[in-house]
Amino acid sequence: MSSNLDERYGRTPGSTRRDRRVLWVVAGAFALILTGWVVWAGLDGAGPAIEARDTRHQIIDENSISVTFEVSLPTDTAASCAVQALNETFTVVGWKVIDLAPSTDYTRSFTEIVNTTELSNTGLIYRCWLT
Repeated sequence: MSSNLDERYGRTPGSTRRDRRVLWVVAGAFALILTGWVVWAGLDGAGPAIEARDTRHQIIDENSISVTFEVSLPTDTAASCAVQALNETFTVVGWKVIDLAPSTDYTRSFTEIVNTTELSNTGLIYRCWLT
């Protein structure tokens, strides 16, 4: 009786072998995709790195703030940085993009004045990128 039920519901020796083959093909495809992603992600981080650090800010008046920051990037490389001013509720009230010319110095310091729409509470570097 058990063999009749196995045949009725598709549990034959041939289907078991087929299920194993499908499982191995799916596992192999997953391993191949995972390996490709690891290689791609590993090579993506090989580019030059930029580090930006806020060093200080000074509220000038209700409509401007001075932001001082340091940028470390490979020599003779141009970059741009976005500086933002935030109010008490962490809403962006001022924004400025600064272009940094290539230099022989690895780390440089900059001070920028950012115009704001209202009184700001702090000034920060948002992000820097190579140009």
